[in-house]
Amino acid sequence: MKVLITGGSSGLGAATVAALREQGDTPLVLDRVAPESDVDYELADLADSPAAENAVRELADRAGGLDAVFTAAGIDHPGKLTDVPAKEWERVVQVNLLGTAAVARAALPYLERSRGTLVTVASTLGLRSVSDATAYCAAKAGVVGFTRALAAETAGRIGVTLLVPGGMHTKFFDNRDEQYKPPPGAKLNRPEDVAQTVLCALRQPPGCQVRELVVCHEEEGSWP
Repeated sequence: MKVLITGGSSGLGAATVAALREQGDTPLVLDRVAPESDVDYELADLADSPAAENAVRELADRAGGLDAVFTAAGIDHPGKLTDVPAKEWERVVQVNLLGTAAVARAALPYLERSRGTLVTVASTLGLRSVSDATAYCAAKAGVVGFTRALAAETAGRIGVTLLVPGGMHTKFFDNRDEQYKPPPGAKLNRPEDVAQTVLCALRQPPGCQVRELVVCHEEEGSWP
């Protein structure tokens, strides 16, 4: 199975790359930085939709098609609306929402040929909004709506799954101000465990779809 993964150089994306390789599949990475693992990749910024679409086509054509796409890339810039610079606020929406749509748009012809699967990544904060996260909540809520609409639009042609993860032990929180980092002892999931749920969605038999998955630590504070 040939699977294109955005954000595949770190975090959940990298964990999914490793899980796929262990299963004998072929991961293809689209990221701003090169992956550490020995896989085919293209460098692109998801805030640049044309560049993202071109990178998807380059990877797919070299691989001879795609069986699945996993849009794991995501960023955040927490802070109050009036404190976050407009460019940074908009970049969160561009990468998380518009980047997801751009990758899906470019990948759709390949997935239709293979009757493959698209798995998008929202967040528990796409369902439950909190203060100081207007860009992230707006973007991830947009991913929820986008994915549900695309699932209806492509029913019978490709599989579409919405993954809604809670917090994970990744570098996602590293560059934040201390007030926006998880507190010591926070209940977070291992990305390796969440990656297994992605593989589950990708391996459903024809005609059977996992439409939505909420995956979080059993004591996750952002759910329900």
